[in-house]
Amino acid sequence: MSENSFVDYVKIFCASGKGGDGSRHFLRTRGNPRGGPDGGNGGRGGHIILQGNKQFWTLLHLKFTRHFKAGKGGNGARQTMTGAGGKDVIIEVPLGTIARDAESGQIDCEITEDGETVILIPGGRGGMGNEHFKSATHQSPRFAQTGEDGLETWKILELKLLADVGLVGFPNAGKSTLLSVISAAKPVIADYPFTTLVPNLGIVSVENKKSFVMADIPGIIEGAHEGKGLGLRFLRHIERNSVLLFTIPVDSTDIKHEFEILLNELKQYNPELLDKSKILAITKSDLADAELTRELKKDLPDLPYVFLSSHKHLGLNRLKNLLWNELNRINS
Repeated sequence: MSENSFVDYVKIFCASGKGGDGSRHFLRTRGNPRGGPDGGNGGRGGHIILQGNKQFWTLLHLKFTRHFKAGKGGNGARQTMTGAGGKDVIIEVPLGTIARDAESGQIDCEITEDGETVILIPGGRGGMGNEHFKSATHQSPRFAQTGEDGLETWKILELKLLADVGLVGFPNAGKSTLLSVISAAKPVIADYPFTTLVPNLGIVSVENKKSFVMADIPGIIEGAHEGKGLGLRFLRHIERNSVLLFTIPVDSTDIKHEFEILLNELKQYNPELLDKSKILAITKSDLADAELTRELKKDLPDLPYVFLSSHKHLGLNRLKNLLWNELNRINS
């Protein structure tokens, strides 16, 4: 997925429909020239609705279509006929989309299932016709309600990728290479920082036709929680991952210290991220001999780890099984 085609943040203008007016009609027939009120209610205005669609992976389709206006409700009519409801506007979004108010920042809803629908902006209520207001003491009301106005507001849609495993690491830690060999994903790979400018998703197959989704999150740097580097743009995607796979190359100056920096960036962004399951992958381990590997193991962080080499295809099956077992433990 190219940088230009991945859109995970849009601001849209939404206007729900006005409700239809109630009718002030009176029954008039040849046999009953002075009949009572029979004005019907107005129809409701159209809603602005969000709907989950698993076929979408990005908010790209909303990048240039940002104004949405629902239809007006029909007016009530004689014989207590209710006006037609205004036409709803359905906005399809990828799973993992959060909608929030642009002014207050308050979260309105989140879409996590295919086909799930949420009324983002309700249409105005239809006004009541004069038939509704008749009573024993007021048998011929000559008034009816007007329809309620619709609402107009700006909303922000944010996508947080739904993936089982999220790759967390500094630029050039081997995340993209790992994803490319462990799944069918084909991210851009090069030996310089920030090669990955958009998240990449891959389906990782395990034995017996089992699989899980892995996301390559663009590299974090120290100070990312303050917006440095790619900063806050991609940290939010980590919130959706069940397991965090920390990737640190074997030739790192201090693996434990690098892990602590990454952990601190997540903590500063959202302390709840520290409650997620964590696994450590020591990448590029083909660069280390057996003696160096033994020495490194003495000072690793206290969490499950695996030494691997994407280039030599070493340790990949062990990593897949480790991740699969951890996902099963979490979901059991």
